[in-house]
Amino acid sequence: MSTRRHFLHAALGFAALPSFSRAAAAGGPSLGFSLYGMKTLTLNEALKTCAEIGYANVELALNAGFPTEPKVFTAEARKEAVQQLAALKLDLPCLMVNISLTADDKAHALALRTIADAAQVARDMNAAQPPIIETVCGGKPALWEEQKAGMVERLKSWAETAEKEKTVIAIKAHVGSAVNSPERLLWLIDQVRSPAIQVTYDYSHFELQGIDMEESMKLLLPRTKFIHVKDSTGDAAKFQFLLPGEGRTDYVKYFTLLKKHGYTGPVVVEVSGQIFSKPGYDPVAAAKKSHAVLAGALAKAG
Repeated sequence: MSTRRHFLHAALGFAALPSFSRAAAAGGPSLGFSLYGMKTLTLNEALKTCAEIGYANVELALNAGFPTEPKVFTAEARKEAVQQLAALKLDLPCLMVNISLTADDKAHALALRTIADAAQVARDMNAAQPPIIETVCGGKPALWEEQKAGMVERLKSWAETAEKEKTVIAIKAHVGSAVNSPERLLWLIDQVRSPAIQVTYDYSHFELQGIDMEESMKLLLPRTKFIHVKDSTGDAAKFQFLLPGEGRTDYVKYFTLLKKHGYTGPVVVEVSGQIFSKPGYDPVAAAKKSHAVLAGALAKAG
């Protein structure tokens, strides 16, 4: 590894990872809501709603068609959002993008551009402590052995771009993707060994596969920089994601274990497209219901 690369790793290790000071000051995890589940609201409405409900942080969705998609999220709109976040006392720990490690060359080049664009949004939102970027990995579980070598090479390119942009990408295991388990996720990250590549933890994808909650936390929380939370029913072959409290997850146990393992960052509700694409979906009602369930469990966890 070159001297320049050593320098980049050192710089990222100390500067690029958010400290989540508000959450840590409270002594435990803080609750957030991903605006992925509020696509039909304006950004102003979504932020105000989350603050009024009682969330401490939000995640912006930079995906196509969302109000914060980089090509439509203008410099002026970003400045206004920064001011509104400050006025509402909302933290912005993460930005959602949707890119794949199994894309063809053309789509891979677009993914690298997406990372750079997201990093610019992050700097515009908070130059001193930019939010990180999170994404899933793509592929299919049955094709893991066939796809994993190529995924490593793609992830190395993601890491190089992230290092250049002084950002961090937190990747997530998904029940329907090639990277569907804690072991596969850690194996992939360890092949790249860059501080610019970290973990997004989402237990719903493991619960569907019968993976023990605490075992998944033991493996992943030391590398985790961001958490998504939602509920589910079914199994890996046929599943439906749900709002927190509508499925089988024991959230008192969940928060107790998070605290046991020292996690003090954001726990952010992600409303699945399986939910928000249904007729009659109400993003405000979903956010309120999710907060009531999680805040109650967090209080009981002590």
